[in-house]
Amino acid sequence: MTDTRPFSRPVAVSNGTAARVTDLLMDYCTVLRDRGLSTVEAVEQLTYLLMLKIEDERLSLQRAMAGESWPAPPEPYRWGSLIGREGDGLVAHFSEVLAHRSHHGTGTMLDGVFAGAQNHIHDAGLLRRLVRDLFDAGTWSAHGADVLGEAYDALLERAMNDVRSGAGQYFTPRPIIDAIVEAIQPELTDTIADPACGTGGFLIGVHDYLAQRQLDRATPDEWVRYRTQQMWGHELVPHTAQLATANLLLHGIASAGQPALITVGDALAQPPDRQASLVLAHPPFGRHAAVPIRPFSTARRDALARADFVTGSIDKQVNFLQHVMSLTARPGRAAVVVPDNILFASGAAETVRRHLLEHFDVHTVLRLPAGIFYSGGVRANVVFFDRPSHRTDDRPRTVKVWVYDLRSGWQFAPDHDPLLRTDLDDFVSAYLPGRPRTDRVETDHFRCFDVQDVLDKDQARLDLTWSPEPTGGGRLAPPEEIARDVVHDLRIALKEFEELAAELRDETD
Repeated sequence: MTDTRPFSRPVAVSNGTAARVTDLLMDYCTVLRDRGLSTVEAVEQLTYLLMLKIEDERLSLQRAMAGESWPAPPEPYRWGSLIGREGDGLVAHFSEVLAHRSHHGTGTMLDGVFAGAQNHIHDAGLLRRLVRDLFDAGTWSAHGADVLGEAYDALLERAMNDVRSGAGQYFTPRPIIDAIVEAIQPELTDTIADPACGTGGFLIGVHDYLAQRQLDRATPDEWVRYRTQQMWGHELVPHTAQLATANLLLHGIASAGQPALITVGDALAQPPDRQASLVLAHPPFGRHAAVPIRPFSTARRDALARADFVTGSIDKQVNFLQHVMSLTARPGRAAVVVPDNILFASGAAETVRRHLLEHFDVHTVLRLPAGIFYSGGVRANVVFFDRPSHRTDDRPRTVKVWVYDLRSGWQFAPDHDPLLRTDLDDFVSAYLPGRPRTDRVETDHFRCFDVQDVLDKDQARLDLTWSPEPTGGGRLAPPEEIARDVVHDLRIALKEFEELAAELRDETD
């Protein structure tokens, strides 16, 4: 089997080089936005041109040496066909190239980048500058997977900062991803899945972790199996899936000609067709839109229910948590980002919470600080749990729940005071990666709770709190932030009352 390492293997990276590449791409992204494109459209257009250029370089290189095989499209739809064209002819041909690549794919990773691709650059002079001055002026693949991957990841992070909203889609900060991955310690033998992968952050975080520790010892067969069979993601939004696919390619996680690793569609539509030993996810928050029971009917079917679900629910976060439970293999482990209400809400959330505690080992909860997401008022947690191999008795599989509070006394803001990886060092240290959890020690920020005490309490709440002493590094929230948090809690409480009232109405109908 061909060892595909020449381009894809991690190499020594210059942070300065990656930063320069990011700045260059971001400058042109800003220019495209000034010409009327949205941030996402600007990143998409740069991605199409970048991948066309890298494809051309790789096709030229593979003619001269053995290595990774890139599928060769017809010459009229490759990078070289853009060079030498001017004016409206260049714009028209670029549109034709994207249309062809969009409609004549065979399901490879590279095809996934161009799925549904359209040209939104109608300024011929600007397109000419992008083709000649930006992309054709150098050899982009010479940077290596580390530089290109880091630069593209940084471009996505900067761009996503501009489009974060209350629509339920949030870009997971890389420090959180890295801390979660380091705590869980993936193995080369793991199968890794993200059912709401966004731009691929968790999959890339796992890859970077393995690249630093295990991939250099992988045999050629192990390397190919890892890239083609052991990692996959699901993404609802097609344009986001395009960016995720490009991100995986540029990081060297996948090869251009292999089957796509990102499935586009609703992961909740049906039970998973395969399970993973490691599931990492930051699902969207919010509710499913109600759909008519039949055409032109005013009645609505609100709750999503599946045969493998414990209960039906209209909340995406409740359903995604159940989906992660089904997706996790026996034995397996998972870490999922959930909003606060998953930890204390009644109704479907409580039903799922109790099932999770009784049938899985919910060993750790990380309370994330406010202010790390751009959407105001979003407060979240990371729930870590294991799925044991077999159930031998009726006792709850969870024994102790450890809660790390990175919220009380801390305040962050993505614009001027972002969360850093060092802010999570104490959590990772307290987690004791790779060591028995019986060795853990309580601290001001890390406390242990007996599962029976949790189950015996009203609603089996997991929003377990105490009053940790502020540390010297803590950043106390200003009064206006505290007031906003109070309003946020009141809104959640009102939502819970509304849901309870709706359930009572349903029972009496």
